[in-house]
Amino acid sequence: MSEDNSSSGHKSWLEKLAQAFAQEPKTRQELFELLREANRNKLLDNDALAIVEGAIQIADLQVRDIMIPRSQMISIKACQSPEEFLPAIIDAAHSRYPVIGENNDEVLGILLAKDLLPLILKKEEQFDLRSLLRPCNFVPESKRLNVLLKEFRANHNHMAVVIDEYGGVAGLVTIEDVLEQIVGDIEDEHDVEEDSYIRTLPTGDYIVKALTPVDDFNDFFNSGFSEDEFDTIGGVVMSAFGHLPKRNETIEIDRMRFRVLNADSRRLHLLRITPLDKKTKHSSSS
Repeated sequence: MSEDNSSSGHKSWLEKLAQAFAQEPKTRQELFELLREANRNKLLDNDALAIVEGAIQIADLQVRDIMIPRSQMISIKACQSPEEFLPAIIDAAHSRYPVIGENNDEVLGILLAKDLLPLILKKEEQFDLRSLLRPCNFVPESKRLNVLLKEFRANHNHMAVVIDEYGGVAGLVTIEDVLEQIVGDIEDEHDVEEDSYIRTLPTGDYIVKALTPVDDFNDFFNSGFSEDEFDTIGGVVMSAFGHLPKRNETIEIDRMRFRVLNADSRRLHLLRITPLDKKTKHSSSS
């Protein structure tokens, strides 16, 4: 008897859900409310709800909403030698870079960092950067993200250069930028382990979580940021910028260069710190 009651109760929930979807929500808001009701009834967990909502909302976003602006692009000049452009690649630690000709509007192609690995084994007397370039995908600022994601998947591209209405370069966008609108921040090689705030890089730079408490940051770097005025180093950096900075924006504070590695529309997530003199070093080295 109890089994029948349980079964009928289970069916009633399924029937209820089926009936709700059978009503065919007429607006986006009705659809979201239906999904949130499913979440409240434990039919969708929080992560699944966020992903579904993100997947629906990207149709409302355009490339200009998430692109890395031209001023923050890290480009390589085709005329540069490996000795000239490798420091920038090592510092940025990205996997792809636009390569330009005479100016920033002349994008010749995309350089994959992994294509430079053969240079380790053999040194060519006449190095030709252009021979390593992959074709560049150009997209307009107005392209919708759901369309761009479909193109990325179809063409196996991971990066596109964004063009404004006059044909000039407006910025660039990656497949990771699009996916983060759906699933949230994607961890990469820059990310710090869950149980720590600061990671030291072989170059002598540091990867620091923006949520690092100011007192922990001061102890590590022998710095003197106000622990009364700010709770986290992210707060210190945002105050210095005077606005919420975007990825790759840099600022120098107290003999350190801070570069934003990861941020969203609400807060900073990850910073890269380059000490600018020998006085700025963490306590274990002092």
